Amino acid sequence: MQELKIIGGGLAGCEAAWQAAQRGVKVKLYEMKPVCYSDAHTNPDLCELVCSNSLKGAGLDNACGLLKEEMRRMGSIVIACADKTQVPAGGALAVDRDRFARVVTEAIKAHENIEVITSLVEDINPDEYTIVATGPLTHGKLCDAIARLTGSSHLSFYDAAAPVIETESIDFDKVYKSARYGKGTADYINCPMDKDEYLAFYEALINAEKAPVHENIDKPNVFEGCMPVEIMASRGVDTLRFGPLKPKGLPDPKTGREPYAVVQLRQDNTEGTMFNMVGFQTNLKFGEQKRVFSMIPGLGNANFLRYGVMHRNTYINSPQCLEPTFEMTQYPKVFFAGQITGVEGYVESAASGLMAGINAAKAIKGEDKIVLPTSTVTGALSRYITVGPVKGTFQPMNANFGIIEHHVGRIKNKKERYLAIAEEALQSLSEALENAE
Repeated sequence: MQELKIIGGGLAGCEAAWQAAQRGVKVKLYEMKPVCYSDAHTNPDLCELVCSNSLKGAGLDNACGLLKEEMRRMGSIVIACADKTQVPAGGALAVDRDRFARVVTEAIKAHENIEVITSLVEDINPDEYTIVATGPLTHGKLCDAIARLTGSSHLSFYDAAAPVIETESIDFDKVYKSARYGKGTADYINCPMDKDEYLAFYEALINAEKAPVHENIDKPNVFEGCMPVEIMASRGVDTLRFGPLKPKGLPDPKTGREPYAVVQLRQDNTEGTMFNMVGFQTNLKFGEQKRVFSMIPGLGNANFLRYGVMHRNTYINSPQCLEPTFEMTQYPKVFFAGQITGVEGYVESAASGLMAGINAAKAIKGEDKIVLPTSTVTGALSRYITVGPVKGTFQPMNANFGIIEHHVGRIKNKKERYLAIAEEALQSLSEALENAE
């Protein structure tokens, strides 16, 4: 039986390696760290989370929550490790970044069918069974090799990460703990603003100096899902108050009323010694971040353990070169997985790795590959990424209920409607997996 080569030890690569190995295929997983690091990575372990520690909503009325449940039922190693390392986050599944990466790394290295090789890969052999899961920060020479292999120029957008603050440096006399609408166990730290505080902060934010983007592009294409807070603010004075700073469902216990605006901080590690600024992805210069974000009530003396950064993300035009199985149309031994395919988000990346790993293993073993029905989030996302939208240009896509095909009738209550779609999706998944055996 031929071996499977997987390039990239992120969420997609590790999930793909696990799925293939579980099916008896020998896997060589290539990871460039610690030989070489991208601009956004610092942890030598596999599956490093960069942008956030949140894997989004946990409930089945959330599309990403449903996607996680589908993955659990398919034996996802990423979700299993996330469940083991979760930290309080209200209705979301958030993890301790370092513990999560360590637990995944230990599981992958302990598998008898997986060999982890720390090496920089610079080319792809289309005659070898390969999964390319190098992520949105693919190294230069390999990025060029991918462009040659796909036969078209790759696309790019810009992504941003939020700052992380030391908990002890927060002034708790000026903040309060609460989860929106009382969900969870008061997991978020909330920094309330009155109108004058918000307007002063807004003016400072939109006039703050940005860090240079190290690319020869005048107008970088910023993906909406990771919009830098300063760009969001530039769209209008109230944009933030209806976005990441919305006070809805977060009454201040001191007044009993909702503030004019609220900045939320979410726990970033198990010990609770670090919190990240929710929705504050940014490309401001570090000094400007310190100056402007210290204007937020409770953060006057904040110690920033990590400042926000902005970096270049790359993805291929998947509808032009990939099948719904994530294999290349022209080179069927080569599969792609992760954000480089145009899925956007940690869970979505892992889900694409799961499907690529299963199908690469099936290809090696001479078995029929599997495409899940579009009534599941996994299947719908796979189809969107590889078939593309009916109109317009191809853009990255998160898991959402809008791409799922379902037979749920008209239900006015949105939560009930989503739960009904989720029930149908899980039933479809069960039937599909049973038929695939």
